Amino acid sequence: MISQRMGKRISQKGGIRQAYNEAQRQYEIYGKENVFDLSIGNPSVPAPDKVKETILKVLEDDFSHGYMSDAGYEDTRRKIAESLNRKYEETYTGDDIVMTNGAAGGINCTLCALLDPGDEVILFRPYYTAYEGFIENWGGKAVTVSPKGEEFLPDYEELEQRITQRTKVVIVNSPHNPSGTIYPKETAEKIARILEKKEQELGHEIYLLSDEPYRELVYDGTHLPWWPHEYRDTIVAYSFSKSLSLAGERIGYLLIPPHIGDAKNVMRAVRSSMGKIGYVNAPALFQKVAGDCVDETVDLKYYKKNRDLLYQTLKRFGFTAVYPRGAFYIFVKCPINEEEFLIRAQNRHFIFVGGSSFDYPGYVRLSFCCKQEVIERAVPAFELLARDCGLISG
Repeated sequence: MISQRMGKRISQKGGIRQAYNEAQRQYEIYGKENVFDLSIGNPSVPAPDKVKETILKVLEDDFSHGYMSDAGYEDTRRKIAESLNRKYEETYTGDDIVMTNGAAGGINCTLCALLDPGDEVILFRPYYTAYEGFIENWGGKAVTVSPKGEEFLPDYEELEQRITQRTKVVIVNSPHNPSGTIYPKETAEKIARILEKKEQELGHEIYLLSDEPYRELVYDGTHLPWWPHEYRDTIVAYSFSKSLSLAGERIGYLLIPPHIGDAKNVMRAVRSSMGKIGYVNAPALFQKVAGDCVDETVDLKYYKKNRDLLYQTLKRFGFTAVYPRGAFYIFVKCPINEEEFLIRAQNRHFIFVGGSSFDYPGYVRLSFCCKQEVIERAVPAFELLARDCGLISG
Protein backbone atom coordinates (compact mmCIF):
# COMPACT_ATOMS: atom_id res chain seq x y z
CA MET A 1 0.00 0.00 0.00
CA ILE A 2 1.40 3.43 -0.96
CA SER A 3 1.71 6.29 1.50
CA GLN A 4 -1.19 8.68 2.09
CA ARG A 5 1.10 11.52 1.04
CA MET A 6 1.75 9.98 -2.39
CA GLY A 7 -1.86 8.86 -2.73
CA LYS A 8 -2.94 12.47 -2.46
CA ARG A 9 -0.31 13.58 -4.95
CA ILE A 10 -1.11 11.06 -7.68
CA SER A 11 -4.85 11.78 -7.40
CA GLN A 12 -4.39 15.41 -8.47
CA LYS A 13 -5.74 16.10 -11.96
CA GLY A 14 -4.34 18.30 -14.69
CA GLY A 15 -0.71 17.95 -13.62
CA ILE A 16 2.36 18.24 -15.83
CA ARG A 17 3.10 14.51 -15.97
CA GLN A 18 -0.56 13.65 -16.49
CA ALA A 19 -0.60 16.06 -19.42
CA TYR A 20 2.48 14.36 -20.84
CA ASN A 21 0.81 10.95 -20.55
CA GLU A 22 -2.38 12.26 -22.16
CA ALA A 23 -0.33 13.52 -25.10
CA GLN A 24 1.22 10.07 -25.60
CA ARG A 25 -2.27 8.51 -25.48
CA GLN A 26 -3.65 10.89 -28.08
CA TYR A 27 -0.62 10.45 -30.35
CA GLU A 28 -1.38 6.74 -30.58
CA ILE A 29 -5.07 7.30 -31.35
CA TYR A 30 -5.05 10.37 -33.62
CA GLY A 31 -1.48 10.60 -34.87
CA LYS A 32 1.13 13.08 -33.65
CA GLU A 33 0.40 15.53 -36.46
CA ASN A 34 -3.19 15.93 -35.19
CA VAL A 35 -2.37 16.57 -31.52
CA PHE A 36 -1.26 19.96 -30.18
CA ASP A 37 0.91 19.29 -27.15
CA LEU A 38 1.57 22.62 -25.41
CA SER A 39 2.09 21.12 -21.98
CA ILE A 40 5.55 20.16 -20.79
CA GLY A 41 8.56 22.49 -20.97
CA ASN A 42 10.68 20.10 -23.02
CA PRO A 43 12.89 22.22 -25.32
CA SER A 44 12.63 21.54 -29.06
CA VAL A 45 15.38 23.97 -30.05
CA PRO A 46 18.61 22.04 -30.75
CA ALA A 47 21.48 22.39 -28.32
CA PRO A 48 24.22 24.78 -29.51
CA ASP A 49 26.73 23.15 -31.87
CA LYS A 50 29.45 23.51 -29.25
CA VAL A 51 27.61 21.08 -26.97
CA LYS A 52 28.02 18.19 -29.41
CA GLU A 53 31.59 19.22 -30.18
CA THR A 54 32.41 19.27 -26.47
CA ILE A 55 30.84 15.87 -25.81
CA LEU A 56 32.95 14.29 -28.56
CA LYS A 57 36.10 16.09 -27.43
CA VAL A 58 35.67 15.03 -23.79
CA LEU A 59 35.11 11.40 -24.77
CA GLU A 60 38.12 11.41 -27.10
CA ASP A 61 40.33 12.67 -24.24
CA ASP A 62 40.13 9.30 -22.43
CA PHE A 63 37.48 10.67 -20.05
CA SER A 64 36.92 8.85 -16.76
CA HIS A 65 33.29 8.26 -15.78
CA GLY A 66 34.15 7.82 -12.11
CA TYR A 67 33.34 9.75 -8.96
CA MET A 68 34.82 13.12 -8.15
CA SER A 69 34.55 15.64 -5.31
CA ASP A 70 30.97 15.93 -4.05
CA ALA A 71 30.91 19.57 -5.20
CA GLY A 72 31.96 18.61 -8.72
CA TYR A 73 35.00 18.99 -10.95
CA GLU A 74 37.19 21.92 -9.91
CA ASP A 75 37.76 23.16 -13.46
CA THR A 76 34.02 23.18 -14.19
CA ARG A 77 33.21 25.09 -11.02
CA ARG A 78 35.98 27.59 -11.76
CA LYS A 79 34.69 28.20 -15.30
CA ILE A 80 31.15 28.79 -14.02
CA ALA A 81 32.39 31.21 -11.35
CA GLU A 82 34.42 33.11 -13.96
CA SER A 83 31.37 33.34 -16.23
CA LEU A 84 29.25 34.77 -13.39
CA ASN A 85 32.01 37.25 -12.59
CA ARG A 86 32.03 38.51 -16.18
CA LYS A 87 28.25 38.89 -16.26
CA TYR A 88 27.70 40.41 -12.84
CA GLU A 89 31.05 42.02 -11.95
CA GLU A 90 31.53 39.68 -9.02
CA THR A 91 34.50 37.89 -7.46
CA TYR A 92 33.17 34.34 -7.03
CA THR A 93 35.49 31.35 -7.05
CA GLY A 94 34.94 27.69 -7.81
CA ASP A 95 34.65 27.14 -4.06
CA ASP A 96 31.32 29.00 -4.16
CA ILE A 97 29.82 26.57 -6.70
CA VAL A 98 28.31 23.10 -6.18
CA MET A 99 27.40 21.06 -9.27
CA THR A 100 23.94 19.50 -8.97
CA ASN A 101 21.42 17.24 -10.71
CA GLY A 102 19.61 20.15 -12.31
CA ALA A 103 17.98 22.99 -10.41
CA ALA A 104 15.62 20.52 -8.70
CA GLY A 105 18.57 18.64 -7.21
CA GLY A 106 20.09 21.92 -6.05
CA ILE A 107 16.85 23.08 -4.42
CA ASN A 108 16.50 19.76 -2.58
CA CYS A 109 20.10 19.95 -1.36
CA THR A 110 19.53 23.49 -0.11
CA LEU A 111 16.31 22.67 1.72
CA CYS A 112 17.89 19.53 3.20
CA ALA A 113 20.75 21.69 4.48
CA LEU A 114 18.59 24.47 5.92
CA LEU A 115 15.29 23.08 7.19
CA ASP A 116 14.40 21.62 10.55
CA PRO A 117 10.97 19.96 10.92
CA GLY A 118 8.31 22.68 11.07
CA ASP A 119 10.43 25.37 9.42
CA GLU A 120 8.53 27.44 6.87
CA VAL A 121 9.29 28.15 3.23
CA ILE A 122 7.45 30.98 1.48
CA LEU A 123 6.20 30.46 -2.08
CA PHE A 124 4.70 33.08 -4.37
CA ARG A 125 1.52 31.93 -6.11
CA PRO A 126 1.29 30.68 -8.81
CA TYR A 127 4.34 28.46 -8.41
CA TYR A 128 5.92 25.27 -9.68
CA THR A 129 4.20 22.83 -7.35
CA ALA A 130 7.14 20.42 -7.20
CA TYR A 131 8.39 22.93 -4.62
CA GLU A 132 5.78 21.56 -2.22
CA GLY A 133 7.21 18.07 -2.48
CA PHE A 134 10.77 19.35 -2.07
CA ILE A 135 9.75 21.16 1.13
CA GLU A 136 7.83 18.12 2.39
CA ASN A 137 10.91 15.94 1.87
CA TRP A 138 12.71 17.74 4.69
CA GLY A 139 9.84 18.28 7.11
CA GLY A 140 9.18 21.87 6.12
CA LYS A 141 5.90 23.69 5.69
CA ALA A 142 4.96 25.63 2.55
CA VAL A 143 3.47 29.08 3.20
CA THR A 144 1.98 30.88 0.20
CA VAL A 145 1.74 34.55 -0.76
CA SER A 146 -0.83 35.72 -3.31
CA PRO A 147 -0.02 37.83 -6.37
CA LYS A 148 -1.24 41.33 -6.99
CA GLY A 149 -2.07 42.64 -10.45
CA GLU A 150 -2.05 41.11 -13.91
CA GLU A 151 1.73 40.52 -13.95
CA PHE A 152 1.60 38.16 -10.94
CA LEU A 153 3.96 40.28 -8.84
CA PRO A 154 3.91 39.54 -5.10
CA ASP A 155 1.58 41.19 -2.62
CA TYR A 156 4.25 42.81 -0.43
CA GLU A 157 1.97 43.41 2.55
CA GLU A 158 0.96 39.76 2.57
CA LEU A 159 4.61 38.70 2.31
CA GLU A 160 5.46 40.71 5.39
CA GLN A 161 2.51 39.24 7.30
CA ARG A 162 3.41 35.66 6.35
CA ILE A 163 6.95 35.78 7.73
CA THR A 164 7.20 34.23 11.19
CA GLN A 165 9.88 33.04 13.59
CA ARG A 166 9.85 29.72 11.69
CA THR A 167 10.45 31.27 8.26
CA LYS A 168 13.75 29.93 6.95
CA VAL A 169 13.58 30.24 3.15
CA VAL A 170 11.78 32.32 0.52
CA ILE A 171 11.78 30.87 -3.03
CA VAL A 172 11.65 33.20 -6.02
CA ASN A 173 11.45 32.14 -9.66
CA SER A 174 12.08 34.72 -12.36
CA PRO A 175 11.65 34.33 -15.31
CA HIS A 176 8.60 32.67 -13.95
CA ASN A 177 6.98 29.29 -14.45
CA PRO A 178 4.02 29.26 -15.25
CA SER A 179 3.40 32.86 -16.31
CA GLY A 180 6.59 34.01 -18.05
CA THR A 181 6.60 37.07 -15.78
CA ILE A 182 9.92 38.68 -14.88
CA TYR A 183 10.35 40.33 -11.50
CA PRO A 184 11.76 43.81 -12.23
CA LYS A 185 14.49 45.39 -10.13
CA GLU A 186 11.87 47.32 -8.12
CA THR A 187 10.24 44.06 -7.08
CA ALA A 188 13.58 42.54 -6.10
CA GLU A 189 14.38 45.63 -4.03
CA LYS A 190 11.02 45.56 -2.22
CA ILE A 191 11.32 41.88 -1.38
CA ALA A 192 14.89 42.42 -0.19
CA ARG A 193 13.94 45.31 2.10
CA ILE A 194 11.15 43.26 3.67
CA LEU A 195 13.46 40.30 4.29
CA GLU A 196 16.21 42.50 5.72
CA LYS A 197 13.73 44.09 8.10
CA LYS A 198 12.42 40.70 9.20
CA GLU A 199 15.92 39.30 9.71
CA GLN A 200 16.60 42.14 12.11
CA GLU A 201 13.33 41.61 13.96
CA LEU A 202 13.63 37.82 14.21
CA GLY A 203 17.36 37.60 14.84
CA HIS A 204 18.15 34.90 12.26
CA GLU A 205 18.83 34.52 8.55
CA ILE A 206 16.00 34.23 6.07
CA TYR A 207 17.57 32.75 2.95
CA LEU A 208 16.25 33.74 -0.46
CA LEU A 209 16.55 30.81 -2.87
CA SER A 210 16.43 32.04 -6.46
CA ASP A 211 15.39 29.25 -8.84
CA GLU A 212 16.77 30.29 -12.24
CA PRO A 213 16.42 27.62 -14.95
CA TYR A 214 15.04 30.26 -17.35
CA ARG A 215 17.60 32.98 -16.62
CA GLU A 216 18.89 33.12 -20.20
CA LEU A 217 15.40 33.05 -21.76
CA VAL A 218 14.54 36.75 -21.68
CA TYR A 219 12.93 38.70 -24.53
CA ASP A 220 12.36 42.28 -25.71
CA GLY A 221 15.45 43.66 -23.97
CA THR A 222 13.89 43.11 -20.54
CA HIS A 223 16.37 43.57 -17.67
CA LEU A 224 16.75 40.74 -15.20
CA PRO A 225 18.07 41.74 -11.75
CA TRP A 226 20.82 39.65 -10.15
CA TRP A 227 19.36 38.64 -6.80
CA PRO A 228 22.66 38.41 -4.87
CA HIS A 229 23.14 42.13 -5.64
CA GLU A 230 19.76 42.92 -4.12
CA TYR A 231 19.79 40.72 -1.02
CA ARG A 232 22.79 39.44 0.92
CA ASP A 233 21.41 36.04 1.96
CA THR A 234 20.68 34.80 -1.57
CA ILE A 235 21.45 31.30 -2.85
CA VAL A 236 21.08 30.69 -6.59
CA ALA A 237 19.92 27.39 -8.13
CA TYR A 238 20.61 27.14 -11.86
CA SER A 239 19.99 24.53 -14.55
CA PHE A 240 21.37 24.15 -18.07
CA SER A 241 18.18 22.34 -19.09
CA LYS A 242 16.72 25.31 -20.95
CA SER A 243 19.71 27.47 -21.88
CA LEU A 244 21.52 24.54 -23.55
CA SER A 245 18.46 22.32 -24.30
CA LEU A 246 19.78 19.60 -21.99
CA ALA A 247 16.66 18.92 -19.93
CA GLY A 248 17.14 15.16 -19.85
CA GLU A 249 20.78 15.33 -18.78
CA ARG A 250 19.96 16.81 -15.35
CA ILE A 251 22.89 19.19 -14.93
CA GLY A 252 22.94 22.44 -12.94
CA TYR A 253 24.66 24.15 -10.05
CA LEU A 254 24.21 26.06 -6.84
CA LEU A 255 25.90 29.36 -6.14
CA ILE A 256 26.43 29.87 -2.41
CA PRO A 257 28.06 33.32 -2.14
CA PRO A 258 30.69 33.62 0.60
CA HIS A 259 28.95 36.65 2.14
CA ILE A 260 25.67 34.94 3.09
CA GLY A 261 25.01 34.30 6.76
CA ASP A 262 26.82 31.21 8.12
CA ALA A 263 28.22 30.63 4.63
CA LYS A 264 30.84 28.02 5.51
CA ASN A 265 28.39 25.80 7.38
CA VAL A 266 25.74 26.24 4.68
CA MET A 267 28.24 25.10 2.05
CA ARG A 268 29.34 22.12 4.13
CA ALA A 269 25.72 21.14 4.81
CA VAL A 270 24.73 21.42 1.15
CA ARG A 271 27.64 19.24 0.06
CA SER A 272 26.83 16.68 2.77
CA SER A 273 23.17 16.64 1.70
CA MET A 274 24.04 15.23 -1.72
CA GLY A 275 24.87 11.84 -0.23
CA LYS A 276 21.78 11.98 1.97
CA ILE A 277 19.57 12.60 -1.04
CA GLY A 278 21.25 9.77 -2.87
CA TYR A 279 22.72 11.25 -6.05
CA VAL A 280 26.30 11.51 -4.68
CA ASN A 281 27.52 13.89 -7.40
CA ALA A 282 26.22 15.56 -10.56
CA PRO A 283 26.60 13.68 -13.88
CA ALA A 284 30.30 13.56 -14.71
CA LEU A 285 30.24 13.91 -18.51
CA PHE A 286 27.82 16.83 -18.51
CA GLN A 287 29.75 18.68 -15.84
CA LYS A 288 32.54 18.91 -18.41
CA VAL A 289 30.07 19.95 -21.11
CA ALA A 290 28.53 22.63 -18.89
CA GLY A 291 31.92 24.05 -17.99
CA ASP A 292 33.04 24.43 -21.60
CA CYS A 293 29.63 25.66 -22.83
CA VAL A 294 28.72 27.91 -19.90
CA ASP A 295 28.46 31.02 -22.10
CA GLU A 296 26.53 29.33 -24.92
CA THR A 297 22.75 29.79 -25.36
CA VAL A 298 20.11 28.29 -27.62
CA ASP A 299 18.60 30.42 -30.40
CA LEU A 300 16.14 32.67 -28.57
CA LYS A 301 14.73 34.01 -31.85
CA TYR A 302 13.01 30.63 -32.29
CA TYR A 303 11.22 30.89 -28.95
CA LYS A 304 10.36 34.55 -29.47
CA LYS A 305 8.74 33.74 -32.83
CA ASN A 306 6.74 30.94 -31.20
CA ARG A 307 5.67 33.24 -28.38
CA ASP A 308 4.47 35.95 -30.72
CA LEU A 309 2.52 33.53 -32.90
CA LEU A 310 0.85 31.80 -29.94
CA TYR A 311 0.05 35.00 -28.04
CA GLN A 312 -1.40 36.72 -31.12
CA THR A 313 -3.51 33.64 -31.91
CA LEU A 314 -4.91 33.55 -28.38
CA LYS A 315 -5.78 37.25 -28.42
CA ARG A 316 -7.29 37.00 -31.90
CA PHE A 317 -9.81 34.42 -30.71
CA GLY A 318 -10.75 36.22 -27.51
CA PHE A 319 -8.61 34.46 -24.88
CA THR A 320 -7.13 36.46 -22.01
CA ALA A 321 -3.45 35.75 -21.46
CA VAL A 322 -0.45 37.16 -19.62
CA TYR A 323 2.17 38.50 -22.05
CA PRO A 324 5.37 36.59 -21.20
CA ARG A 325 8.70 38.43 -21.16
CA GLY A 326 10.74 35.36 -20.23
CA ALA A 327 10.77 31.56 -20.05
CA PHE A 328 8.59 29.76 -22.64
CA TYR A 329 5.11 29.67 -21.13
CA ILE A 330 1.87 31.61 -21.54
CA PHE A 331 -0.64 31.61 -18.67
CA VAL A 332 -4.16 31.77 -20.08
CA LYS A 333 -7.31 32.62 -18.12
CA CYS A 334 -9.97 29.93 -18.45
CA PRO A 335 -13.12 31.34 -20.12
CA ILE A 336 -15.12 28.65 -18.28
CA ASN A 337 -14.51 26.33 -15.33
CA GLU A 338 -10.91 25.06 -15.43
CA GLU A 339 -11.75 21.35 -15.42
CA GLU A 340 -14.38 21.76 -18.13
CA PHE A 341 -11.99 23.91 -20.18
CA LEU A 342 -9.29 21.22 -20.02
CA ILE A 343 -11.84 18.62 -21.17
CA ARG A 344 -12.97 20.77 -24.10
CA ALA A 345 -9.34 21.47 -24.99
CA GLN A 346 -8.54 17.76 -25.01
CA ASN A 347 -11.57 17.15 -27.23
CA ARG A 348 -9.88 19.47 -29.73
CA HIS A 349 -6.62 17.53 -29.18
CA PHE A 350 -4.93 20.26 -27.14
CA ILE A 351 -2.77 19.27 -24.20
CA PHE A 352 -2.53 22.02 -21.56
CA VAL A 353 -1.55 22.03 -17.88
CA GLY A 354 -4.20 23.26 -15.45
CA GLY A 355 -3.54 26.25 -13.23
CA SER A 356 -4.49 24.17 -10.19
CA SER A 357 -1.16 22.41 -10.72
CA PHE A 358 0.45 25.73 -9.83
CA ASP A 359 -1.90 26.46 -6.91
CA TYR A 360 -3.74 28.93 -9.13
CA PRO A 361 -7.10 27.57 -10.37
CA GLY A 362 -8.86 29.24 -13.26
CA TYR A 363 -5.87 29.38 -15.59
CA VAL A 364 -4.01 26.98 -17.88
CA ARG A 365 -0.34 26.96 -18.82
CA LEU A 366 0.67 26.67 -22.47
CA SER A 367 4.27 25.96 -23.42
CA PHE A 368 5.70 27.44 -26.62
CA CYS A 369 8.99 25.52 -26.61
CA CYS A 370 7.47 23.04 -29.06
CA LYS A 371 8.27 22.97 -32.78
CA GLN A 372 6.81 25.98 -34.58
CA GLU A 373 4.70 23.85 -36.90
CA VAL A 374 2.74 22.56 -33.89
CA ILE A 375 1.52 26.09 -33.15
CA GLU A 376 0.89 26.81 -36.84
CA ARG A 377 -1.25 23.67 -37.19
CA ALA A 378 -3.08 24.52 -33.97
CA VAL A 379 -4.47 27.89 -35.15
CA PRO A 380 -7.74 26.46 -36.63
CA ALA A 381 -8.19 24.30 -33.52
CA PHE A 382 -7.86 27.39 -31.31
CA GLU A 383 -10.68 28.98 -33.29
CA LEU A 384 -12.85 25.91 -32.70
CA LEU A 385 -12.00 25.87 -29.00
CA ALA A 386 -12.88 29.56 -28.72
CA ARG A 387 -16.28 28.79 -30.27
CA ASP A 388 -16.76 25.85 -27.91
CA CYS A 389 -16.25 28.25 -24.99
CA GLY A 390 -18.46 31.04 -26.36
CA LEU A 391 -15.61 33.50 -26.97
CA ILE A 392 -16.52 33.93 -30.63
CA SER A 393 -19.66 33.15 -32.59
CA GLY A 394 -20.07 31.07 -35.69
